[in-house]
Amino acid sequence: MTSECKSIVCLISGRGSNLEAILRAARDQGWHADGIQAAAVVSNRREARGLEIARAYGVPASVVPHAQFDTRESFEAALSEAIDAHQPALIVLAGFMRVLTAGFVARYRGRLLNIHPSLLPAFPGLDTHRRALAAGVRLHGATVHFVSDQLDGGPIVAQAAVPVWPDDSEDVLAARVLEQEHLLLPRCVRWILEGRVRLQGDRVVAEGIAPQDLLVFAR
Repeated sequence: MTSECKSIVCLISGRGSNLEAILRAARDQGWHADGIQAAAVVSNRREARGLEIARAYGVPASVVPHAQFDTRESFEAALSEAIDAHQPALIVLAGFMRVLTAGFVARYRGRLLNIHPSLLPAFPGLDTHRRALAAGVRLHGATVHFVSDQLDGGPIVAQAAVPVWPDDSEDVLAARVLEQEHLLLPRCVRWILEGRVRLQGDRVVAEGIAPQDLLVFAR
């Protein structure tokens, strides 16, 4: 890796569909030629299917199993060691299902990115699609944001909104949102690594990006 290369470390816990979206975009769009490289994937679960996806794309994958640590802090110390070995420009939570401490978030401030399956600040936490249907909202979607010490908080980079139809089931709505997640997250990752999006204080600054790309309305 050259000093000009901007590397990504992705953290996962499960199936790795957003991870695959990033790795596919990197391959198909030639990110490597632009000095962007997926350096590693780290999971907190040995059974995470995303580990196999990483290996299929030739990306080193490792596990830091949270259950083997007595405290969140000791787990995060080991996780930080695995991350820092790659000196990443960006750490992407691509379906990483652990709540991070304020100390961990502060360590990587401005370099820690998450995607959440709702239009934040609506429906933070779990079961977002079920809660959206129960609330009767007409728009739902996905949000990419820099991570703060608040659960699913932090400055928003971009969002994708989808309609909620009267006959939607939870699974149907989830699939509609996931399709947009797979488009939105790689786009935001690239913007950040190109320097077109950055965190300035507590707000996101975007340069040279059309407003309709920061808030996508999909059907």
